[in-house]
Amino acid sequence: MEKLENKVSADILDCSIEIHRTLGPGLLESVYERCLAYELRKRGHSVLGQLPIPLQYKELNFDMAFRLDMLVDDCVIVEVKAVENLAPVHFAQTFTYLKMTDKRLGLLINFKTKLLKDGFHRIVNNL
Repeated sequence: MEKLENKVSADILDCSIEIHRTLGPGLLESVYERCLAYELRKRGHSVLGQLPIPLQYKELNFDMAFRLDMLVDDCVIVEVKAVENLAPVHFAQTFTYLKMTDKRLGLLINFKTKLLKDGFHRIVNNL
């Protein structure tokens, strides 16, 4: 599974760089999400966007506790941001999403950076 996650992650990075080079850093998160999903699907990846995730806490059931920006090939969570600076809560949020879905790799991508490599972060859960 780790090899698949790394391959998917590499494709996500390649697509993100292409989008960032073409569009620049000044657009809404939703634009980057759609473009990234488009590019990944062109490469043959399965992409689920704005995926509602249920949660159970003791006797409480939530049909939708949160939404994933993207789940790629059922193994990599992608959280897309377009903010001046990522805050610690963004990293914590992505890590919590990994734990709640029992996934091992999450990518936190902030498109509002001069160089995309400065906004691309891998977050792991028991990888």
